[in-house]
Amino acid sequence: MKKESLLGKTIEELKNTISELKMPKYTADQIAEWIYKKRVSTFDAMTNLSKKHRELLNENFSVGIYDPSVEEKSADGTIKYLYDTQNGNNVETVFIPEEDRATLCISSQVGCKFGCTFCMTGKQGFKENLTAGEILNQIYSQPNFEFLTNIVFMGMGEPLDNIQEVLRTCEVLTSDWGLAWSPRRITISTVGVMANMTKLLDQTQCHVAISLHSPFDDERAMLMPVQKASPIKPILDMLRSYEWRGQRRLSFEYIMFDGINDTNSHLRELKILLKGLHCRVNLIRYHAIPEFSYKTTSEDKMMYFRDTLTENNIIATIRKSRGEDIEAACGMLSSQKKP
Repeated sequence: MKKESLLGKTIEELKNTISELKMPKYTADQIAEWIYKKRVSTFDAMTNLSKKHRELLNENFSVGIYDPSVEEKSADGTIKYLYDTQNGNNVETVFIPEEDRATLCISSQVGCKFGCTFCMTGKQGFKENLTAGEILNQIYSQPNFEFLTNIVFMGMGEPLDNIQEVLRTCEVLTSDWGLAWSPRRITISTVGVMANMTKLLDQTQCHVAISLHSPFDDERAMLMPVQKASPIKPILDMLRSYEWRGQRRLSFEYIMFDGINDTNSHLRELKILLKGLHCRVNLIRYHAIPEFSYKTTSEDKMMYFRDTLTENNIIATIRKSRGEDIEAACGMLSSQKKP
């Protein structure tokens, strides 16, 4: 029987655990510091705990920090990692180094329920939610941890469909007793799950990225079935009630498909749809996956799209593709089997 891990527990949960083991209350703070500040992977490394207490922890728990099972490096320096979950599934994480920053793209689920037609993760279906510990392990076991500047929930799964574990993860990442990161270093990407959107907005100050991909309801529904259950317009109305002119950023992800969502009519509708929202639009190249015959928009048309939006007071950028040769680019992650 696998032991419960302490990685992912909040300080209050650690205090409750320590209380049940009849250990001194201050031990919870010591354990939090060893795990969340010093990133130790064994209880034996917690040298200011008595030998008796370390043995007691070893008998009942694991720390929960473990290495990936597979590592694959792209020609552009991007590194993809495969992790085993407690239930025997696999999940992928991507490290993206740049000159002035290093981003880790993490997963919140194995697979996904929402079935976006252009996404490899969606095509494999849903298998399980990751625990906060399994989400955090992608960060804490990261070989390039010291270089990380940003974390994006843009890997496998829909974060708002696993909202409690994602919120617990964010609490660990941003609390003084945890990693103590600014929430502005974290971006949570979602297809737009209305039922949990307010929880995300009210309980964190992290950046938010909404998968849009088309301003037209029927077309978005074709690309993203979630549009039928959770339409984008009510979500936009709700977003307008929040303040986005401070340090917190709202962005919209827009994968561009040649001849599908890259016309002048799409530009006109986008301007109407996003009017009054202080936001940016991230234009993304489509990365081909099996059984989806669409092609990405040409570079010239993407630049025209970007420039036209910018001229109309909508900040737009073209996201650089990274790791496509190892299937680590946007929309390409899946639960690959070990080689």
